[in-house]
Amino acid sequence: MKAALYLVATPIGNLEDITLRALRILRDEVSAIACEDTRQTQKILRHFEINKPLLSYHEHNEESRAAEIVERLGEGKSIALVTDAGTPLISDPGYRVVAAAIAAGFAVVPLPGASAALAALAASGLPTDRFRFLGFLPPKSHARCQVLEELVRERSTVIAYESPHRILDALADIETVLDLRPLVIARELTKLHEEFLRGTATELKQTLAQRDSVKGEITLVIAGAEERVTDGDPKVEVARLQEMGMERMEAIKAVAKQMGLPKREVYRLFAGPDSNSPGRRRD
Repeated sequence: MKAALYLVATPIGNLEDITLRALRILRDEVSAIACEDTRQTQKILRHFEINKPLLSYHEHNEESRAAEIVERLGEGKSIALVTDAGTPLISDPGYRVVAAAIAAGFAVVPLPGASAALAALAASGLPTDRFRFLGFLPPKSHARCQVLEELVRERSTVIAYESPHRILDALADIETVLDLRPLVIARELTKLHEEFLRGTATELKQTLAQRDSVKGEITLVIAGAEERVTDGDPKVEVARLQEMGMERMEAIKAVAKQMGLPKREVYRLFAGPDSNSPGRRRD
């Protein structure tokens, strides 16, 4: 049989989540295993008593390593591609390897398995019929807010990864841009201290801020936007609410939510295009 590139999903925490097919392919069908971190992959292989040569690949050497993997495939040697945890290529390197193998005419065979994004979505309690996966949110607030602003009118459930040391800042930006949108924090999925926190960004930020520290892998699941009333002039609507006795900032927030607009966009109608939204942090 012609050599193939196997994309093998590995456990995201609990080693029992590896599939029987994955174990067979890793043990019997491939000549080597390409992995992000050889130390991490070696732990899994050692647990299941699999002894195969390892090839390290990551974002810095993926292009050169892709050529080497294709060369091995050309020699009739099948290769498995794994990530440190979860499904290869999902917010992890591997795209160049897969594209090179396909371009060279070799079969690319996916072996489904664990995925933090799908596990979090399934248990979130939020709609699962349509979803959008963002990978990791940008580390800087300005770039993160730009991404979040693209979600103001997004009707699908949104999934994103975040690191524990940035989660409070991320929740603050979600609070600013998406207001009271329901969301779920899925932490340490499949592990001993697995946890789901549900609420608004404001509520979850308060919950986590009370802890000495936040640890573990985090997946965010954010509810899609509700159907909004988009007709009308935001300035007119703000003025109408002010006439009813509402403070300007509260009126701006209410109109932004009603029309599905970023709060800063409505604010700029009154403060000018160069103004920053109240409460917006500068990096």
